[in-house]
Amino acid sequence: MQLNFDADVEEFRAEFVAFLDEHLPPEAEGGVRAKSSADIPAWAREWQRLQFDSGWLLPGNPPEFGGRDAGILQQYVHLEELSRRRIYHSYNPQGLGIIAASLLSFGTPEQKQKWAVRILRAEMTAALGMSEPGAGSDLASLRTRARLEGDEFVVNGQKVWTSGAHDADVLLTFVRTDPDVPQHKGISVLLIPTDLPGVTRRPFGAISSPTDLDFNEVFFEDVRVPAENLIGELNGGWRVANGSLGHERTLLWLSFAERLEALLRDFRPTTVLDRDRYATLVMDSTALRLLGSRALARESRGEQDVPALSVLKLMGSEAVQSATGHALAAAGADGLVHPMLTAPYCHTDLETLYASWFERYARSFGYTIAGGTSEIQRNVIAERVLGLPRR
Repeated sequence: MQLNFDADVEEFRAEFVAFLDEHLPPEAEGGVRAKSSADIPAWAREWQRLQFDSGWLLPGNPPEFGGRDAGILQQYVHLEELSRRRIYHSYNPQGLGIIAASLLSFGTPEQKQKWAVRILRAEMTAALGMSEPGAGSDLASLRTRARLEGDEFVVNGQKVWTSGAHDADVLLTFVRTDPDVPQHKGISVLLIPTDLPGVTRRPFGAISSPTDLDFNEVFFEDVRVPAENLIGELNGGWRVANGSLGHERTLLWLSFAERLEALLRDFRPTTVLDRDRYATLVMDSTALRLLGSRALARESRGEQDVPALSVLKLMGSEAVQSATGHALAAAGADGLVHPMLTAPYCHTDLETLYASWFERYARSFGYTIAGGTSEIQRNVIAERVLGLPRR
């Protein structure tokens, strides 16, 4: 296995590094986002627009959508450099990586210009309205209804865990438009402006950070949405959903690899048991990098390997959760306080400037949910890798 890149990829990396050295605003260094994932400070909006105009926002996109038609290996080194410096190229990650990407994949030319470009240029922010109180991992069970009346959809229902909704300008919302067909065939997708009458957003905290309001409940009461805001085909939302999650998963394993490597820097074992767990962390980190590199190489050859993404997502998210749990156990009571006060267990790393070991452990449970739960990944692996029957 070749674990380095060809000259053209390294030239691409060097060009991006030079761009960062020249243009990176001082506020971008530090790796701490706003509390809400749809709250973009003024300086960050300017930074995102500069990346868009320079073709460095999403290099795999064509130039008119903030990229430069880069290949998958070039996209990888772009993300690698951002991760290495702990730089966020957007403060609205789901808007950039899921909503705008879905609009580019399934939207009309008019929708791409009206919505996607404005999200990519940080002129507006977006949130993903997918989960519901009774339909978290099981999207097919969603109950939010949209009834077509003339040239408008009338929407009623509720979403939950909608990150950043209280700050977002639009919601990419999955709704049921045909209740008389099998569940996954009656779903459509609407882009709903949050200022429409009947839209109510209620932010709430999480156990890992009760005062950091990012999650939301969103209620729709007779919300009238223009029919032109339908994304993709009527009752074709299942295809859009698979595409949306696919955008989220493509290089998701890289973020898990970076988190594991941060844990290796921070976790300081003091007992024999801690050292054994540390060794497991080293092996998990190395295995994730190698398996991810293998999947990356296949994709660069044009080979689709969706099951490999499920393996990487499952392994990476659960390895991070296990490692943070062991680090918390090693820290004991000190793991409940700010890491600056627990020097034996944690370095002053950018990843930990605002999180105790308990907060990092609590936050890790989200990694096994976002982008497809561990249970769903196991189903995919069982059926598509091992060839097991569905029942």
